[in-house]
Amino acid sequence: MNSVKPAIVAPALLIPAVAIMAVLCTCFPPPGLAQSQATPAPPQAASASPAAAPAKAAPEMSSHDEATTFKVNVRLVLVRVVVRDARGQAIGNLRKEDFQLFDNRKSQVISQFSVEQPGTQVAREQKTSEIQPGENPPRQTPDIAERFIVYVFDDVHLQMQDVLAVRSSADRALSFLQPHDRAAILTTSGQGNLDFTDDLAQLRAAVLRIQPRPLRGGSAHPCPYMNYYMADMISNKNMTDVEFVAAKDAYYCTTGVDPNAPPGSQDFLAHEALYIQMAQAAAMSELATGDAETRLALGALRDAVRRLSSAPGQRSIALVSPGFLTPTLEYELSELIDQALRSGVVIGTLDGRGLYVMIGGGDASGENAPDLVASPEESLYAIDAASANDSVLATLADATGGMFVHNNNDLVGGLRQISDVPEYWYVLGFSPQNLKFDGKFHTLTVKLANSAHLSVQARRGYYAPKQPPNATEEAKQEIEEALFSQEEMHDLPVELHTQFFKASDTDAKLSVLVHVDVKRIRFQRAEGRNNNDLTIASALFDRNGTFVVGNEKILEMHLKDETLESKLDRGVTLKTSFDVKPGSYLVRLVVRDAEGLLSAQNGAIEIP
Repeated sequence: MNSVKPAIVAPALLIPAVAIMAVLCTCFPPPGLAQSQATPAPPQAASASPAAAPAKAAPEMSSHDEATTFKVNVRLVLVRVVVRDARGQAIGNLRKEDFQLFDNRKSQVISQFSVEQPGTQVAREQKTSEIQPGENPPRQTPDIAERFIVYVFDDVHLQMQDVLAVRSSADRALSFLQPHDRAAILTTSGQGNLDFTDDLAQLRAAVLRIQPRPLRGGSAHPCPYMNYYMADMISNKNMTDVEFVAAKDAYYCTTGVDPNAPPGSQDFLAHEALYIQMAQAAAMSELATGDAETRLALGALRDAVRRLSSAPGQRSIALVSPGFLTPTLEYELSELIDQALRSGVVIGTLDGRGLYVMIGGGDASGENAPDLVASPEESLYAIDAASANDSVLATLADATGGMFVHNNNDLVGGLRQISDVPEYWYVLGFSPQNLKFDGKFHTLTVKLANSAHLSVQARRGYYAPKQPPNATEEAKQEIEEALFSQEEMHDLPVELHTQFFKASDTDAKLSVLVHVDVKRIRFQRAEGRNNNDLTIASALFDRNGTFVVGNEKILEMHLKDETLESKLDRGVTLKTSFDVKPGSYLVRLVVRDAEGLLSAQNGAIEIP
């Protein structure tokens, strides 16, 4: 048997897999991926809830195949904060008392605080001291991905002249990827996507296939002129002055007569209702198209976050877009930011237009430009729309700790900037008091007690949930998020070890062994027993960070005093086995007890 690390098998108690441990039906495959091939254990009798006092006759250790209901903390609002010095460098030496947090201008108690330094956290198991007589010499460190970048190209909103510059720049920027980096390509249209890989040729080919894929078609000079920004003001905000401007443009583009001077002005007023209807119809059509394009952009970003949430390493999104508006989708934008924060994803944004110059009559391309003879105000709306588009890009970057690069023609440098993550960031968590489940927006403000020469980057607000959270689902989500993270946590006395055995050149069995120091676990005392439950989740990821297989075990403990005091000195070891192919794997282990304490560890192994 070839082994990476020998099993720690406690002579006092190695729990039989059939008698004590139950493999549940599935673990946590990331959305969109195939379910685990793990086979569920046969149904067993349901056991008492962890909160209930066990009967005296209950076994000291038992298992079941139903999810445990954990004690879930009060809902926390998470705020990721990046603090930079005068040189723009992120700093990581601040403490909780250095921060002030306001929700709707009301001071909040920061109940959760952490300083995070993203980096390569893959645990490299040392083989040298573990080689047994007759085994092969130690091999090189497994080739496991450590940094994951999803490049999202907004081909729905980018125009052709922008796409040409973006493709060339992205092709050059890809050459800066490092050996342990994995990159994926997504487009907002969904066409030409490429999953995580380190194959530079595939990445470059995917980039060169990018082209504009807008939903809107037809004339580049519609009659009347209408953009998404104007359509929102007309249809959603009932701004009659904007509607009147569009109506005058409708008159001019259909008659060729200036509505601002006689005799056109009199004729326009005589038929004003007709042209108002034309403006309203154009606004409704443009709003529907704009909403659909924004949904595609947000959907692509959600897919990127979801895919990254199952990647066991540093995670970032590099969004290249001219920006877009979210007049009817602000709640969805807030949910996307929450999802990114929970998943440890940083979103960097690059305005793909480069140095963007607005001129009279529209942008420098001249496309979709209003006719100034009829409505000079529309050129101002076009400028306002361009600025509003950038606002969404800035919001995404500020809220997640990423960089926002705009008004800069160095797209290669911009791509490198937005694909990096800050060296340090802070996570502030607070529980809003008397939070109403009404879906309303709350403004957030983060200040420093001493802000001299320091700048603060943080999310600008959040939306209250529309309904109360489900405790069971939140507990499951907490375990899932920890499993698909790479952060190491050590709240529980747990050790991870791995073994493998090759049955043939193409098949191997990988064993994950979890050693628990039971005496150091906190138990709840009831009915003369020491009670606690452990949920043990493990997962395998391949060298590209793709989820391979996973399972979950739930161990219920109702230990007598004499058992805890004299029979568990060497702890408990639990074993899970996976059938795998030769290759490099990352093993991820998460253990949680009934009180919500978590331990999470990584192990890297290569099966030749």
